[in-house]
Amino acid sequence: MPRNVWLLMLAQAASMSATPIMVLLGGLVGAALAPSPELATAPIAIMVLGLASSVIPVGLLGRRYGRRRVFLLGSLVGALAGLLAAAGVYLNHFGLFCLGALLLGAAGAVVQQYRFAAMESVAPADAPRAASRVLLGGLVAAVLGPELALLGSSVIEGSYAGAFLLLSLIALCGGAILWGYRNDAQWQAAADSQQPEPERSFGELMSQPALWAALGAAAIGYGMMSLIMTATPLHMHHMEHHSLADTKWVIQSHIIAMYLPSFFSGLLVARFGHGAMMLLGLAAYGATIMMALSGSALLNYWTALVLLGIGWNLLFVAGTSLLPACYSGAEKFRVQMTNDFAVFGFQALASLGAGYLLSGLGWRVLLVACIPMIGLQLALLAAWKYSKSRVLPIANN
Repeated sequence: MPRNVWLLMLAQAASMSATPIMVLLGGLVGAALAPSPELATAPIAIMVLGLASSVIPVGLLGRRYGRRRVFLLGSLVGALAGLLAAAGVYLNHFGLFCLGALLLGAAGAVVQQYRFAAMESVAPADAPRAASRVLLGGLVAAVLGPELALLGSSVIEGSYAGAFLLLSLIALCGGAILWGYRNDAQWQAAADSQQPEPERSFGELMSQPALWAALGAAAIGYGMMSLIMTATPLHMHHMEHHSLADTKWVIQSHIIAMYLPSFFSGLLVARFGHGAMMLLGLAAYGATIMMALSGSALLNYWTALVLLGIGWNLLFVAGTSLLPACYSGAEKFRVQMTNDFAVFGFQALASLGAGYLLSGLGWRVLLVACIPMIGLQLALLAAWKYSKSRVLPIANN
C-alpha cells in the first residue's frame, strides 16, 4: 500500500476515536443537562444527523477544493466541536453541548471520505485492500476512544469537560497526520491525462444495477447494524437485567468484530468477488437474527453481536470497493455523495427508530423487521447478476 493509504489509516484511528467518546459520555452529559429525561440521548442522535446532513456539502467542497484541504478543514471542525462540547459541560449549557455534537457529526462526514481517498491512491485492482486497510483504523479507535474518555474525565474533577478537550486534541492529531497526504496518485494522474470521458447524467448513473448493489450493501448493512446495536444495550441491561459489565463486553466485542476482519476482508473481496462477499455478509446477518431470537442468555447476545459486526464489515468493504467501478473520475464526487447520504441517512433513521421499535413493539419484532432488508439486498444482487450491463462479474471481478 502506498503512503497515502497508511496516512489515512492512522488518521482514521485518531479521528474516529472522537465518536466513542461522544457515544460513551453523550448520554451521561445529556441526562445531567437536558431539560427533560426524554432528551438525554439527543446529543448522540444530533451527532448522527450532523453526519448525514454534512455528507453532500463535504462532497461538494472536496470536488471544488480537493480532498487534502477538506480533510484538514474537517480536523479543525472536529477540534472546534470538542471545545464547544467541553464549554457546554463546564457551563452547564445543553444547547452548546448539542452544537458541539452537531459539529462532531460534520467532522465525521469528512472522516468517511478517507476510504474513497485510499481507493483513489491505488490501482483499481487494489481498491478492496485499500478500503479495508483504512477501516483497520476503526479497530484502534474502538479501543482508544473509551480509554481517552476515562482519562479525560479525570483531568477536571467532577466534570466530563476534560474528555472533550482531549477530543479536540486528537482531532488536531488527525489533521497533523494528514498534512503529508497528497491528492493525486501516480496512476490516477496518468488516467487523468488521457481523453476524459463524457460525464453521464444522474439518471444514467443510477440506472446501473451494480451501483444499486453497492449502495444497498453499504446502506442496508449500516442501517441493520445500527438498529440492532443501538437496541441491544437497552434490551440486554434494562429489560433482561444482564449486568452492565456483561453488556459492555458484548458491545466491545461487537465493535472489535466490525473492524478486525479488515485484516483479510479486502483480500477476500479481491479473491472471490464483491457479490460473494455480500452474500456471506448477508448470511452472517441472517445468523445474527436467528441467534438473537433463539434466547436471551449472555452467549446469545455475544454471538449475535459478533456475527453482526463481521457481516457489517463484509458488506461495507464489498459495497465500498465496488462503487469506483460505477463511475469515472469526473463523476466520483456525485456518486460518493449519493452513497454516503444513503448510508448515513439510513443509519440516522435506524438509530432514531431503534428506541421506538424496542419500546413499542418489542425486541423480537425489531429483529424480524430486519428480514425484509436482507431480502431487498438479495434482490439488488440478483438484478446485478442477471443484468446485461454488469460492470464486474459477480463471482470473480
